Amino acid sequence: QVRLVESGGGSVQPGGSLRLSCAASGSIFSIDAMGWYRQAPGKQRELVAIFSGGSTNYADSVKGRFTISRDNAKNTVNLQMNSLKPEDTAVYYCHAIIQVASGGNMGAYWGQGTQVTVSS
Repeated sequence: QVRLVESGGGSVQPGGSLRLSCAASGSIFSIDAMGWYRQAPGKQRELVAIFSGGSTNYADSVKGRFTISRDNAKNTVNLQMNSLKPEDTAVYYCHAIIQVASGGNMGAYWGQGTQVTVSS
């Protein structure tokens, strides 16, 4: 019933910028949390940035370089990534906790992922 669609991934040189977007669609009553995770080759999935629990949280490794924003009317979350480093190379996944009906339970949803590659 719910789909998360990501866009904006690609390849850039160190110091470059990318902007990721994720739009949630389907039977959505409310969104409790929405943001981004990433997984690099040989590494476990890690939180990048998220709106959750009434606050905005960032991984220490991206603070000052990445900025998360949202458009509640469009059920969209964005991630502006500046001063990119090779270690930012990973598949970035949109994640959301969504209530699909009034009074119903929350469910966890994931996008398919978008590749971000930072290299010379």
